[in-house]
Amino acid sequence: MDFAQVVLNTVRKVPKGKITTYKLLAKACNKPKASRSVGRALNKNKCSFFENIAKNKMIPCHRVIYSNGRIGGFSKGVEKKIVLLEKEGVLVQNGRVLEFSERLYEFKD
Repeated sequence: MDFAQVVLNTVRKVPKGKITTYKLLAKACNKPKASRSVGRALNKNKCSFFENIAKNKMIPCHRVIYSNGRIGGFSKGVEKKIVLLEKEGVLVQNGRVLEFSERLYEFKD
């Protein structure tokens, strides 16, 4: 399995209403210094969010943000990412996740 597939499989573990960071996701994929590669893998996700929901194979790329609480990018646009996060109860203000530490999902080793 290539790194991009490992990233997509791992991000599925992030529960609804939680967020994780590119850095934590890279670490969970056994590539702790590959945060940028994680972002590229998420951006290249071939199935859209809605196609994945229809197939019951949701890949919640929108739940991955920067370590400083900033939203970061999203292939469907940052506004769409914010809408998806807020639908899950994650509040965003001025481009940052509120209650960052309470919402943060850390992967189990």
